[in-house]
Amino acid sequence: MKTTGGIFRLEQHGTTVKKEVTAGAIGYFTIVYIIAVNAMILSEAGMPFEGAVMATILASFFGCLVMAFWANAPILLVPGMGINAMFTFTMVESMGLTWQEALAAVFVSGLLFMVVAFTRLSSILSKAIPKALKEAITVGLGMFLLLIGLEKGGIVERGSSALISLGDISDVKVIAAILTFLVAIFLFIRNVKGGFLWSIGFGTVLGFLFGIEPQTGQSGMGLSEYASVFGEMSFAKIVELPFWIAAFSITMVLVFENIGLVHGHMDMAGTPEKYPKAFQSNAFSAATCGVFGTSPTVSTVESAAAIAAGGRTGLTSLTTGVLFLASTLFIPYLKWIPDHAIAPILMIIGGLMIQNIRHMDLRDLTEAFPAIFIIAMIPFTYSIADGIAIGFILYPILKIANGKAKDVSLPLYIIAGLFLVNFLVHSVH
Repeated sequence: MKTTGGIFRLEQHGTTVKKEVTAGAIGYFTIVYIIAVNAMILSEAGMPFEGAVMATILASFFGCLVMAFWANAPILLVPGMGINAMFTFTMVESMGLTWQEALAAVFVSGLLFMVVAFTRLSSILSKAIPKALKEAITVGLGMFLLLIGLEKGGIVERGSSALISLGDISDVKVIAAILTFLVAIFLFIRNVKGGFLWSIGFGTVLGFLFGIEPQTGQSGMGLSEYASVFGEMSFAKIVELPFWIAAFSITMVLVFENIGLVHGHMDMAGTPEKYPKAFQSNAFSAATCGVFGTSPTVSTVESAAAIAAGGRTGLTSLTTGVLFLASTLFIPYLKWIPDHAIAPILMIIGGLMIQNIRHMDLRDLTEAFPAIFIIAMIPFTYSIADGIAIGFILYPILKIANGKAKDVSLPLYIIAGLFLVNFLVHSVH
């Protein structure tokens, strides 16, 4: 490959093939845990586990390729944590969509995301939504992931009355979850490369030692299961309001989460001019996820590890994508991973997202209370869409009550109105 006139313009970026490939490999080992974690969350929506694994791998491979060749940026695109929980626990379990209908909503949200990314809407929406609400969505997602992780580990449990209570600490699965969490958080704080992967391995081995029965999958590569997932979108409920509320809610999360992440990654890589194409790559990749059979891909936080390792061009993301494709060889062994090995990762990532609360200025109560309600209601209602809706409806109401109606943008009034209409329609039914 030529270094000056080649596709990735390595010399122009002050890098080499070795640096880029090494950075891509490091990025892969920091994010490869997503294959098992995402598939496990999607399987709770009713998708075949092996099919969800294959969908995660192929969506990640394709997303990294799009980022590599369209934006020439070292950003890794994989199914996002938080939004996969939204897919399963909000769209399927709370809103009553089948996983096939949820995939259709993902596809539609991807198209809406593309409209935003390829037009001036991205800057209009970014300016229209207050920072407090944007940050609150991330913090609320973090709280939700933390709760799911605690439940998966058996550390807390929901009773028949939906009340959260402390789990049986003497249960061997809970003990295994706690020990795995301690190892995972130690490796994470020590910044050990591939720490999440090591902690999953530790938790899996611990499960064997404690006699915890794993789920054993088939010996194939999951291709037959994937045939029942690929392209299985159902638009049966596209004329119903809940479908559009689900698609709209995903779009909101995708737009605001990726605006911040892509800006941050491009600044870190020293190439802020690549932001538009990198953002567009996010949108196009997300639009294909409904076809692949998974929740949407996002610009992952772990991209920072690849950039810190010297990644500056699309060769980094291409390397990661190729390694994801090679992961198909390990599909038969992924079902051996128990819940308690996955739970600590959900808890740690949730904790990282909650840290965004430090960016919020809560001195103005008309800003603070809508944000606080988003943060609280997402985990309390077990619905990301409802949590976002309550905060977005409350924001203009409090501004009007305080004589600051002009502080609310027209797009935000429209968004709040749509959420309010959805609540009214549901209350009638």
